[in-house]
Amino acid sequence: MNSALTAVAAGFGTGLSLIVAIGAQNAFVLRQGIHRNAVLPVVVICALSDAVLIALGVGGVGAVVVAWPAALTVVGLVGGAFLLGYAVLAARRALRPGALHAEGGPTGSIRRAVLTCLALTWLNPHVYLDTVFLVGSLAADRGPLRWTFGLGAALASLCWFAALGFGARLLGRHLARPSAWRVLDGLVALVMFVLGGTLIAGAL
Repeated sequence: MNSALTAVAAGFGTGLSLIVAIGAQNAFVLRQGIHRNAVLPVVVICALSDAVLIALGVGGVGAVVVAWPAALTVVGLVGGAFLLGYAVLAARRALRPGALHAEGGPTGSIRRAVLTCLALTWLNPHVYLDTVFLVGSLAADRGPLRWTFGLGAALASLCWFAALGFGARLLGRHLARPSAWRVLDGLVALVMFVLGGTLIAGAL
């Protein structure tokens, strides 16, 4: 039980670290929340899309590792390198913080909001790198608990988008400040450095 809880917590922390960053998708969800326009479908689409991609990553990378055990070393080294790269980028953002701009009017109909959300989610190459490859590679390192790790990552996505969408009225003014993202990106950089180093160390 403790191992399962640890895997869920690790997956949750990893998922949150990857998703909390200034980007078009987060800005869109925040904007929809501020204007209270199609918040529920937007949050559901973002969270469900991440869950599907995480499942593909956990299942796909895990299957490769089972069929070819040596792949775990390759995945560990490459995944660790990517994570360290993410850590460097997050550290740079922390040193030069920006602001998440969510101004502008509502996006119009629910249909338009849904289509925009789908495009920002599924046409963003970074989403596949985060969910399919990085989460998948970290999950593969957990062996039989890889799906538990993936569950934690999916829960992190759900919690983040729900907080961003439904709490936008409260969070909007704070997230618009560069200092808020300095703290968030600093924490993300720290977590990514630790995870990347751990993944590489385990592969060697």
